[in-house]
Amino acid sequence: MALLRELGAAETAHPGGTLLAHLQRVQEQLAVWDARPALQLAGLCHAFYGTDGFPTALLSLDRRDELAAVIGVEAEGIVYVYGSCDRRATYPTLADADAAFQDRFTGRARIPGQQLRRDFAELSAANELDLARIDPAFREKWGPQLLAFFTRLRPLLSQPAWSDCRMVLAAAPED
Repeated sequence: MALLRELGAAETAHPGGTLLAHLQRVQEQLAVWDARPALQLAGLCHAFYGTDGFPTALLSLDRRDELAAVIGVEAEGIVYVYGSCDRRATYPTLADADAAFQDRFTGRARIPGQQLRRDFAELSAANELDLARIDPAFREKWGPQLLAFFTRLRPLLSQPAWSDCRMVLAAAPED
């Protein structure tokens, strides 16, 4: 938390308030889903290097060791993978065990292991569901597409994450 505050996350605008508030909600969601500690820490720090959907970076890539010293190597590795994902190239085949993961920072592709795919899917769900919960317009615009995406990722998601995806992203009942 001290590093997040030091790097300006509490002052960085983000849907639903500040980036810090969003990061805390994502971590809390992962905790509710009983994610292991490394994934919860990655949730708290998932935007450190920016993402394909949120370009603001709190820390440059040449300082990865600083984040690893604070949250651990495993959690930092998840943060890097999350931030480095070229969504357009990676999302269509992410659930396939032998599909490549395109790194938007290096331009290289790699085939991540099953655990890293699961971590990425779970973190993605926590992130997108937070946005859908706090912004009805976001949910209305992106909900069906996100539900289709997470339906494809269902084999990678925990049961609680999948249940929340269905509940939050399904069409809202008419008033």
